[in-house]
Amino acid sequence: MGIAMADIREWRGRAVVDEKGRRIGSLESVYVETASDEPFFATVTVGFAGRRRLVFVPLDGAVAGPDYLRVVYPRNQVKQAPSIGTDDVLPAEDEPAVFAHYGLPYATGAGGERRLARR
Repeated sequence: MGIAMADIREWRGRAVVDEKGRRIGSLESVYVETASDEPFFATVTVGFAGRRRLVFVPLDGAVAGPDYLRVVYPRNQVKQAPSIGTDDVLPAEDEPAVFAHYGLPYATGAGGERRLARR
């Protein structure tokens, strides 16, 4: 991905834009792959006051600009991704749907461990 975990933590609240530079929302948090502790998905705050939610977007191919994080997925696809409430954490049983939305392969750890952890 090219963006270090320490760097991406500093991007919280900054704009997340799609591959064409269209604003999707604001970076809220990062989910890492548990096997490697590498950033894998970001959660992006979308919606209007009182109706905000967090959607998931893969960080593979993401590029940091001066005031934004550009992802390689179209805005509409990201906004239609599985979501959680702004104060919620992704339940283990919902992980496969997040991966499937982007056509990414999903498998738990050898002992059935979760694939993602929020950082």
